[in-house]
Amino acid sequence: MARRLPLLALAALTVPLAACAAPLTVEPAPYAADPDCARVMLAVPEVVGGLEYRETTSQATASWGDEFPLVMRCGVEPPGPTTEQCIAVETSSGTVDWLVIDEDTRWRTVTFGRSPAVELLVPKERAQDAIGDVLAEVSPAASRAPSNGLECR
Repeated sequence: MARRLPLLALAALTVPLAACAAPLTVEPAPYAADPDCARVMLAVPEVVGGLEYRETTSQATASWGDEFPLVMRCGVEPPGPTTEQCIAVETSSGTVDWLVIDEDTRWRTVTFGRSPAVELLVPKERAQDAIGDVLAEVSPAASRAPSNGLECR
């Protein structure tokens, strides 16, 4: 019986470690070192779209979920004038405008009128009709990036 106890203790430690997901590899945005990105990233929610927060490998990035994860990067190039679809999301800190760009396998959303800009990549498997709901959940964090005076309305 003495031999079984150490094996059982080892097995008990192995199961929780196996459940931990490895950090998601995410390329940092060009302006990820902008101090305003720190304010944005400190405010990201633990759960987005019903998905749990997952660690990433780069500064000013976040992700949620394991299969088809949502990925956020702060410090992307702020977009200029565009004809892309725009969604305005109201937060307690004001309105956050998001450009919604349809790519092959995902929706690429980028804040408009914020510098640094924030990007949220939403796989089409996750988007369905709820992209506005997901943007509403991350907009309070994105609102911490200063406005540059542009509006897409």
